[in-house]
Amino acid sequence: MQSRTPQGAEPGPTRTDVDSSLSAALASVLSGARRRAVRDGDRQVDTAHLLHSLLEYEPQVRAVFDGGPQIARLLGYLVQRSIGYGLQWQGTVEDSGAVPLVPSAKETVLSPAAAGAMEAAHARAVLRGERLAQGVDLLAALAADRECRAVEVLRRAGVDADVLLARLESDGDAEGEPAF
Repeated sequence: MQSRTPQGAEPGPTRTDVDSSLSAALASVLSGARRRAVRDGDRQVDTAHLLHSLLEYEPQVRAVFDGGPQIARLLGYLVQRSIGYGLQWQGTVEDSGAVPLVPSAKETVLSPAAAGAMEAAHARAVLRGERLAQGVDLLAALAADRECRAVEVLRRAGVDADVLLARLESDGDAEGEPAF
């Protein structure tokens, strides 16, 4: 299978750069996204890989959406993308630059947009007084980046990223902690 990430895409952070700020559940999500990227022949984990893994592995993230039909549309679109049905994805990358040969799952790097989302998720957790980011933190970070691939997936599946982000930011107790 030909990689959908063009040569010349800039590498993002490695596993050790981000894993220390993640909850065990979010570390599993990231691991799943890395495996998906390698399986799909991609050189980088992009924000759509992260969104796909969040929906698969995080019940708290699935609870944010408007029930089963919305999640089914999202997963359906993401599966089409992963099997190459969405040919517009091939040959593109979030923030292109230079990338080495296709790495293994252990070496897979994050796209710049995915790395930024991971950093923003950690910052959101810190603002809540938590040391480790959770899945809903990453979902909020993805929804906040209007230019990332995950938001394009959300949009194509009929999910308004602004409404989703507002829901994530408003759900919580009086101390500002998310209800998830």
